[in-house]
Amino acid sequence: MRIGIDARFFGIKQKGLGRYTQKLVENLEKVSVGDGNEYLVFLKKENFEEYQPSNPNFKKVLADYQWYTFAEQVYFPWTLYRHNLNLVHFPHFNVPITYFKKFVVTIHDLTLLHFPTVRNSTLHPIFYRLKFLAYRMVIHLAIVRAKRIITISQFTKKDIIDNYGKAVEKKIFVTYESAEDHCMFSAKNAQEILQKYAIIKPYLIYVGNAYPHKNLERLVSSFAQVLEKNSQLQLVLVGKRDYFYDRLRKLIVERKIGNIVLLSDISDHILDLLFHQSLANVFPSLYEGFGLPPLEAMSKGVPVISSDHPCMREMLGESAYFFDGLSVDSIAQAMLRIISDEKLRKELIEKGFEQTKKYSWKRMAQETQLIYENILS
Repeated sequence: MRIGIDARFFGIKQKGLGRYTQKLVENLEKVSVGDGNEYLVFLKKENFEEYQPSNPNFKKVLADYQWYTFAEQVYFPWTLYRHNLNLVHFPHFNVPITYFKKFVVTIHDLTLLHFPTVRNSTLHPIFYRLKFLAYRMVIHLAIVRAKRIITISQFTKKDIIDNYGKAVEKKIFVTYESAEDHCMFSAKNAQEILQKYAIIKPYLIYVGNAYPHKNLERLVSSFAQVLEKNSQLQLVLVGKRDYFYDRLRKLIVERKIGNIVLLSDISDHILDLLFHQSLANVFPSLYEGFGLPPLEAMSKGVPVISSDHPCMREMLGESAYFFDGLSVDSIAQAMLRIISDEKLRKELIEKGFEQTKKYSWKRMAQETQLIYENILS
């Protein structure tokens, strides 16, 4: 059988989605040895050289079509048709509406349905509305037409059923993601690197984007309260610089909130160091499909305080200290508790290591491969 994988998001530059796609491909190479299938991995020009197959049954194919564009909807399907595929796995909802052969789609979350406001976009309201309607149509068609739907949490599975009906439940399968299974941290020159970024211990760290549902405005407001009782603490925000992070930076300056460091486009090695040197990881998100950064923090021995969103409860279990993400006071109290309670931090570190053992990229790939086989048989 010939199985295609849309890996145009491949690589850590595309954040969580890119990491999922990369880990899926890399681990499918390991678990598919001897299965007799041929895998065609479709990549964009910018990440074509980043992926180098290690399994002879995996072949690279150039598909340089930008996501969410006319080219993706019209030209990409014909590239897929030319390769006579028995099955295609789209790791995101952006399935071309003109592709009619068998496919599997991974739906990570339904953020677009729950946070559809213009505030989430830099577009003019009219254009954003048209774009939003197009997204809704693409997601709907992907869910209805897919042979199988993969989700990365029970929360997202329930969310899809609640929004698209019980009829789709029988074709939804949950395959959990995993925290990184390696550690690059070295204590050598740690203090020098922290000084380079104007970071002074102790500090709390947030890793992720600054989209409105990530709730960073409440986080910085809460931190302002914390500074009134602990003026030595810092908050380090790590993400990709964009419109939303620039807007947050402006808000911090306008409110004159000190001791906040915003970093962007740092290497995995530096991020690993920042995690290890931090006092705790704070994750205030109001909506997630999985929530990978807190698990990665736990895998590095960093205690986590998180919003009590149902998905985060599912992923983190009893290994995190939870707060009400809608309450500035609750977030502030959680930060004060974690920085002052050494016993709690040690307990969360131990529980965190145990929690991360429940997740495995290899197992995710094995479960995905079984889904392929189920369809093709």
